[in-house]
Amino acid sequence: MNITYIIGVVMSIGVMIFGMVSKTVDGSIAFQFDQIGNFFDMSSILITIGCTVFIVIASFPIKMLASMPKHFGILLNTKKFNPVNYIDQLVELAQIARKNGLLSLEEKANEQKDPFFKQAIMLIVDANDPDKVRDILNNDIECMSARHDAGAGMYDKASSVAPAFGMVGTLVGLINMLKNMSLDGGGASSLGSDMGTALITTLYGCVLAHMIFGPIGSNLRIRDEEETLCKQIIVEGIMSIQSGENPKFLREKLMTYMQQKQRDGAGGKKGKKGGGDDAGGEG
Repeated sequence: MNITYIIGVVMSIGVMIFGMVSKTVDGSIAFQFDQIGNFFDMSSILITIGCTVFIVIASFPIKMLASMPKHFGILLNTKKFNPVNYIDQLVELAQIARKNGLLSLEEKANEQKDPFFKQAIMLIVDANDPDKVRDILNNDIECMSARHDAGAGMYDKASSVAPAFGMVGTLVGLINMLKNMSLDGGGASSLGSDMGTALITTLYGCVLAHMIFGPIGSNLRIRDEEETLCKQIIVEGIMSIQSGENPKFLREKLMTYMQQKQRDGAGGKKGKKGGGDDAGGEG
């Protein structure tokens, strides 16, 4: 569970609400919960939230939009891609290959639920040229990252559109306010409402951009970096297995992809098996 994302979003909303209802009176903090209604305006919701949603819909194909529920599952799962588990599996494959040959890895490949890992193993089992194997796997990684970047781009688009429509709402409110500034015609009664719409739309735009869409896009890119790292480890490990490298040397080689703290935590010991099974499929 991505606890930092949950804490950050929940606390930011909580602090904002706290600021909305709190007021300093004679040096002490008082709470006026009835003030929360001042920040609800249907016109602002329609202009800012409604227009932002429909512009995002207009900007991307239905296939990408349909993947948005899946994105939330991805950004909340921080344990999906564990490099140590992949390294352990690759070292085990290297030991099997040195004893029984590359053809003996076919059974292990069929046990894999991660399609990329399975494909990589089968490419060397079928005795393909090493350069071609590396090209195929690297191309797969590049295409995957491009798809992930496009998915995160939806939230970048929403982050840029929301403040823009917040300004649109501000202009709408100011225009209505100026149109109704004929005091002798009774327009003064609507000045507060029009000014409220003008300001609240800007608030909604900032909240959507920086508290909702921005963190989602950032977390999706972090998950992409984690998956890319694991796949790079797979590529390097598979190529080393194909060339017949020593399993102990292979572990040391693959550990260089990790931070020193992670290497020390791994301690050269074998981690839990089957970590790659949880990482099947793309984010």
